[in-house]
Amino acid sequence: MKATGIVRRIDDLGRVVIPKEIRRTMRIREGDPLEIYTSAEGEVVFRKYSALGEMSENAAQVAEIMQRLAGCGVLVFDRDHVVAVSGTQKKEFTERRVSQELEALMESRRAYYAAEHDSTHLRPAADLQRTAFAALPILTAGDVTGAVAFLDAPEPDAKTVPSDLQRSLISAAAQFLGRQME
Repeated sequence: MKATGIVRRIDDLGRVVIPKEIRRTMRIREGDPLEIYTSAEGEVVFRKYSALGEMSENAAQVAEIMQRLAGCGVLVFDRDHVVAVSGTQKKEFTERRVSQELEALMESRRAYYAAEHDSTHLRPAADLQRTAFAALPILTAGDVTGAVAFLDAPEPDAKTVPSDLQRSLISAAAQFLGRQME
């Protein structure tokens, strides 16, 4: 843990304000759940809670099934990071941050399907060149809790257009994961 040098007082209702700079760098949004930990040394630690992260084993099983059926790499994200990988090198993607493109897609609650005339595809993970030809947000009780993405082949010029089956599979995966968290 590192000190920020920021000190806040608790108000009469027991609330403390997390400074905007920290919320921005840690990607804490209004309404995000925070888990509270305490230590014997008197520390109080807030950690972002990810229901999808808690069920990462289930997400990994869904990703593996989708990879077998769709025939492509599959990534499952919570709101901030990759939580499950199948069909590609796990080391390359594990704990990788969500790209700004995918974050915007989740915020708008839209599906992304590559079209034949697209010269570029969605980059789902930050700081990586791999692209996705399909991505869908995971909705739980009306809230966005993550996303599922189907990856293009690793070759730089590989641009896949999703088949009807792949569209159905990614939709089923997003709906299944959303229902598992309800």
